[in-house]
Amino acid sequence: MNGAALRLTVLGASPAVPNPGRACSSYLVESGEHRLVLDLGTGAFANLRCHASYTAISAVVISHMHADHFIDVVPYRYALKYGDERRAEPLPLLLPPDGERLLRAMVSAFAREGDAGDFLDESFAVQTYDPARPQRIGNLEVRFALTCHYIPAYAMRVSDGHRALVFSADTAPAPEIVALAKGADVLLCEATLEPGCVEQGERGHSTPAEAGAMARDAGVSRLVLTHYPLSIEGEAIRADAARAFAGEIILAHDHLTLEI
Repeated sequence: MNGAALRLTVLGASPAVPNPGRACSSYLVESGEHRLVLDLGTGAFANLRCHASYTAISAVVISHMHADHFIDVVPYRYALKYGDERRAEPLPLLLPPDGERLLRAMVSAFAREGDAGDFLDESFAVQTYDPARPQRIGNLEVRFALTCHYIPAYAMRVSDGHRALVFSADTAPAPEIVALAKGADVLLCEATLEPGCVEQGERGHSTPAEAGAMARDAGVSRLVLTHYPLSIEGEAIRADAARAFAGEIILAHDHLTLEI
């Protein structure tokens, strides 16, 4: 691809309950030879293989430790260890604070399969990112912001120095998302709640209109709505977001590709 372009491919746009035939949260961001995967939810690894060699990914970055955002690290590990393609070095796997403890606790239940190696470390270079510090991955910079969710979760701003994409992760409306997305070309924002829904108690998700308001306040060029159930009709989602955002509104679906 053109080295000056930033490309987004949706690998999974479902919420926690996967939509029929579709995968949960995962997004491939490409710039030149650098390929970054944001989240790796249920079913996303199979979709990744439709768009890139799994050995050619520069890093995987996980927003938070809910299973619909990270569980396909497990099939990815099997591919890296037993698949036809092999990497020369372990794949960088960047986890949020306390994510490594949680992931290792989960995979400790798996058999060692007769070898002496650790389930993760033979295939991944596991790291914990500091949300206060940008991460440099090839020519891409990733910055983080804490979202408003039920557990600590981190939105991400990915930039190649010319264009910027912001992924909201899971969040209720939050000024931190607006600040992170200021002037970005695309806001990839969750819209889990039905239009008009009022989340009771602790907030953790957004309606399409609330996603639109964050896009408007951030001054982004395009809004891509994701993490929504198919029980909400597509045009209803778009219309609800358009109540607040006058720019281009795109509904994410598996295998959607956008040039940014």
